[in-house]
Amino acid sequence: MVRKKTSENSAFFFRVYELTKLIPYGRITSYGAIAHYLGSGRSARMVGWALNNCHSRPEFIPAHRVVNRNGLLSGKHHFGNSTTMKQLLENEGIIVDDDQVVDFPEKFWDPLKELK
Repeated sequence: MVRKKTSENSAFFFRVYELTKLIPYGRITSYGAIAHYLGSGRSARMVGWALNNCHSRPEFIPAHRVVNRNGLLSGKHHFGNSTTMKQLLENEGIIVDDDQVVDFPEKFWDPLKELK
């Protein structure tokens, strides 16, 4: 595997953060949807890495609104404890049952459709 240059990663991470900040309150999206919107459809894991690193940024990045393609809270362990991500989503009116977003299709925000 060839690693990208740090500056390329930084630029990609910045784009991930800027897009993540656009996710509306009470909605969720997926790592893959962000990657597709950014023109890197096969980079869902890299989106996850970016969001794992956003907690050290000075501004708020609503990373809790990003779940896996099935609506699972796959990144929950990056929020300090295993229930913080769920609590943040529930505070926004999103129902989570057994780490799965209930009504995932209705709550899903697709940047390719929403940001034309």
